[in-house]
Amino acid sequence: MGHRIDEIDKRILYYFAVDARNTATSDIAEEMGVTPATIRNRIDQLEERGILRGYLADIDYKSIGGYVTYLFRCTAPIPKRTRLAQSALDVSGVVGVQELMSGSANLLVTVVGADTDDINHIAEKIADLGLTIEDESVVQGEYHRPYDPFGPETVPRGPSLTDFMSLAGDAEVAEFTVSEGAEIAGKTIEQAVADGQISREAHVVGVERDGDVLTPKGETTFQAGDVVSLLSTAPFEKDSLAAFGAQRE
Repeated sequence: MGHRIDEIDKRILYYFAVDARNTATSDIAEEMGVTPATIRNRIDQLEERGILRGYLADIDYKSIGGYVTYLFRCTAPIPKRTRLAQSALDVSGVVGVQELMSGSANLLVTVVGADTDDINHIAEKIADLGLTIEDESVVQGEYHRPYDPFGPETVPRGPSLTDFMSLAGDAEVAEFTVSEGAEIAGKTIEQAVADGQISREAHVVGVERDGDVLTPKGETTFQAGDVVSLLSTAPFEKDSLAAFGAQRE
């Protein structure tokens, strides 16, 4: 089963897809209303869960004199497809393999060679693995862009609802950030409940602060930059999160 990610995670993935090398955690933190430590902790979590798998250099090999990039469309027996894809990566000159969910031409193998003889030698090694090369093409250009739905439609101001999930029955979970000036900032959980800013049907189940996850207690004080998870046994009212600065549409 896939991992759930929230708006903070999505924004990290978006900007890392734009330019991982020059992405500053402080910039993402400012946009999302959390601390840089929280962003660094989220990056670690994305790496541990295998979602953020690496930081690959975008190299234009054809700009290097004499080098050429080829794309081989190969067919592997379906039961052996994954194993052969991994074996192909061990061939010198292979720089990428894509595994497709299809019967034929189910592996795309990208190779780089210094000349035609080099490419032919790599092709022989690929065929020796048991792959059938269906077609080959010279790669003229390759272009990338980040996944737009993970990016900002507009730069958010202040706190924001970062995740929302409906559970069985009428229960709901909301996750949001707390920013400077929020009514609830500086108050304890007990005070917020007493003042009616948190309904008695709602429970604070998590507070993420500076990269650490706190166990919420009555005396826990909300601070700007906190990522708060709130569980409600009844549906959230439209303005029930107003004190945090996050509202459902």
